[in-house]
Amino acid sequence: MVRKSHLFLLLAALASTIGAASGQEETEKKIAVCSTTQVADLTRQVVGDRWEVRCILAPGQDPHLYEIKAGDARIVASADLCLENGWHLEGKDWMRTLATTAGKPLVTCADGIAPLKLDQGDEVVHDPHTWFSPRNATIYVRHIVQVVVKIDPQHRSEYEARAELYVSQLRALHTWIQKQVSAIPSDRRILVTSHDAFNYFCREYEFKSAAPAGWSTGDEIGGGVTPERRRQAVESIRKYGVKAIFVETSVNPKLIRQIASDAGVRVGGELYSDSMGGPGSAGEAYIGMMRENVLTIVEALQ
Repeated sequence: MVRKSHLFLLLAALASTIGAASGQEETEKKIAVCSTTQVADLTRQVVGDRWEVRCILAPGQDPHLYEIKAGDARIVASADLCLENGWHLEGKDWMRTLATTAGKPLVTCADGIAPLKLDQGDEVVHDPHTWFSPRNATIYVRHIVQVVVKIDPQHRSEYEARAELYVSQLRALHTWIQKQVSAIPSDRRILVTSHDAFNYFCREYEFKSAAPAGWSTGDEIGGGVTPERRRQAVESIRKYGVKAIFVETSVNPKLIRQIASDAGVRVGGELYSDSMGGPGSAGEAYIGMMRENVLTIVEALQ
């Protein structure tokens, strides 16, 4: 018969052993450090709880204007893998700088996507806002699962199974968006937002390419807008008979509200653009972000 004191010691030792094993398992988690909230969410869809996914940007922050902070280097130093959107979405390529300085592998999720072009005056660059097409988001997922499997081949089937399920959800999302957008008459399918983030969305869902879709205030590069450019924007909005224009959650809404007033149109609502929503919001995940954007656009323009 085991004495109570011996039983207590045995249970204590067992609890200690289990706690140590649990702690060891937790510390052995791989760490992925992502630049943007979209990339972080897509990464979580692939790795589940197997990895710890950290994100440099907080919800609502603008990747174009973000400047590296002291704590970012410490976060990246802990990474087994770094992931960025790429194509200069991260202004001055700050994520690449962090990963290169720390000697960490870096995946550029936008690679391999057929790019749209942005004219930035002195140069023409790839439009980095590729995730606004769910079919492009599928390419992000493919990149993520390929590199994760290389780093952790032991759990390959698990990662590939998650990716397969999520890609099927992205296909369903694409079909759903097509159906929702069909409620907007073709002559009203014109999307004007705070900056040129929605060009891939407009191409994918047949918004008018000749209209000021994705028109930019210049705020995303800190350039502001000249009086002449503002006048042209107002005239363009009137010319195309735009019913409503939209502000974005990661861009100061003041200027777009002023332009709406000048053009005599209403603000149709807020759209998630370069950043997703915070915890508990309807837009805290990629599919939720796209869903809420589409519902807002359709309600304002149909």
